[in-house]
Amino acid sequence: MAPQTSVPGLLSAPRITTLLAALLVSVGSGTNYVNLILRLIPNSLIQAYSPQLAERLNINHTQLNVVGLGGNFGVYISGPFWGRIVDSRGPRIPFAFAFVFLFLGYTGLRHFFDAGVPPGSSLSTLGLVLLVACNFMTGAGSNSGFTGAVNSTAKTFPDKARATTTGIVLSGFGLSAFFFSTVARLLFPGDTSSLLLLLSCASLTSVAGFFFVRTVPLAPADSGEHAVATAVAVEAETTIFHHDHDNDSHTPLLDDVTSSSPIDEYVPANARGIELSPPRSLSAARAPSHVRSRSRSKQDAFEGPDVHGLALFVNPDFWLLFVILSLLSGTGLMYINNVGSMAQALYAQGNPVYDELEVLRWQAAQVSTVSIMNCSGRIIIGLISDNIKNRFGFPRSYSLVLVSTLFFCSQLLAAQITVVEDLWKASLLLGLAYGTVFGLAPTVCIEFFGLSHLSENWGFLSLAPLVGGNIFSVAFGRNLDAHQPGESTTSAVATAVATAVPAAAAHQCLEGRGCYVATLGLTGAACFATILLSLLAAWRERRKLLAAGATRSRVVWEDTDD
Repeated sequence: MAPQTSVPGLLSAPRITTLLAALLVSVGSGTNYVNLILRLIPNSLIQAYSPQLAERLNINHTQLNVVGLGGNFGVYISGPFWGRIVDSRGPRIPFAFAFVFLFLGYTGLRHFFDAGVPPGSSLSTLGLVLLVACNFMTGAGSNSGFTGAVNSTAKTFPDKARATTTGIVLSGFGLSAFFFSTVARLLFPGDTSSLLLLLSCASLTSVAGFFFVRTVPLAPADSGEHAVATAVAVEAETTIFHHDHDNDSHTPLLDDVTSSSPIDEYVPANARGIELSPPRSLSAARAPSHVRSRSRSKQDAFEGPDVHGLALFVNPDFWLLFVILSLLSGTGLMYINNVGSMAQALYAQGNPVYDELEVLRWQAAQVSTVSIMNCSGRIIIGLISDNIKNRFGFPRSYSLVLVSTLFFCSQLLAAQITVVEDLWKASLLLGLAYGTVFGLAPTVCIEFFGLSHLSENWGFLSLAPLVGGNIFSVAFGRNLDAHQPGESTTSAVATAVATAVPAAAAHQCLEGRGCYVATLGLTGAACFATILLSLLAAWRERRKLLAAGATRSRVVWEDTDD
């Protein structure tokens, strides 16, 4: 028997180095979420964000939203592009682009901020286009580094620990906003230019990834039982229909079974019986050339399925996961983008003394709570889904039911909160749920479509937040606009509050949860629908596994009977 090449262990230095370097890249790649904090925490509380970019450049809210959309599109639209490069060429090229795009993007934003515009004038059309381009580069650069980090981690660790390790890397992306905003507040409060300089320096994390993130090979035994079972079943079924059995009458019966059968019954030295699942190396070695080539492609794929390209878009499971992710992530983005308005509405209701600084503190508390729980959720769901699969043999798609239930409960809780002091409870649960969905979705994508084209497939799947996020955020805005101060705000207390509210919040609804509870009813219904869709996804995955097991057993016994 030929000697086998030594493969590093699960907790070996090469794998841990890749994990830590990928985590560092992930933290540096989540800087786009800092833009969220810039919008939610105005300059009166945290002077690091004063004056804001919009004020310096004299651009209106519509133009500011266009700039923000440039960053969002940079993140989501570039996903399939970076994914294809990572899957085919490895992570080093995306890491290089991440450094260039993040550095140029944030440096450009800092230049616009420092230059400003003359009093009484506004930013030119060309300047606005360049500003959008800079923000687009920050989004594309963030996704580039993040894609390389997650892909390398998923291919470095075996299936039994894959969800946990990728969850750790994903957690860095969720914690990035909290980390950089805290550093900025401690080191240079009141200096937005220095904050943008700090964000441009975050590109150096991609340099660390370029040198230290590597895909460490897996041992053959760590490729996963599901991969071996699927590959053997495919080989066996192909061989039965395309391979002619030898029919030498002078050959002994036993010799005919062991040497001519396309599926060899391999008996280990310490075994008491015959295994129905022979090692891939033996079965593939005796199969025809077209079967051997298919075997090699399956072995290179790490996991059983290998769905990508056009086949992905005609696969019902892709659209099922797309809808689930769209509804759940859309709910999370709606809450995150508007939790500042929710806190302001709850604080203003029935409060004749409007303290702007106090409102800003409550808004900051929600952002910090969501960010920390977003980070924690990505790690927790990895541990849970790995444990469910390793101990009970259930696919990770079963955990989608748990994630959907968390979202549903967060919307029910948020709809019941009437005072701003309790809003942190909904933020905690929503942040946890939001972290779990993005911590779980990439590993479910691997189980459904395979690991070989993970980044490309995930790039297409990660377009889902654009759909759900825009729909629910628009619905929230329309609901809020329908409750603006005016005819609906007629009480003496409400009038007093409206008078006390500063000009920045002049168009803010002051009716507490009544300003937005209808939207929470919409998102709550959507989350309940995802519970049903998650049950459907789990059932479909279970049915496929059972069918694969039955096919495998039938193929082996039919071939033995020959």
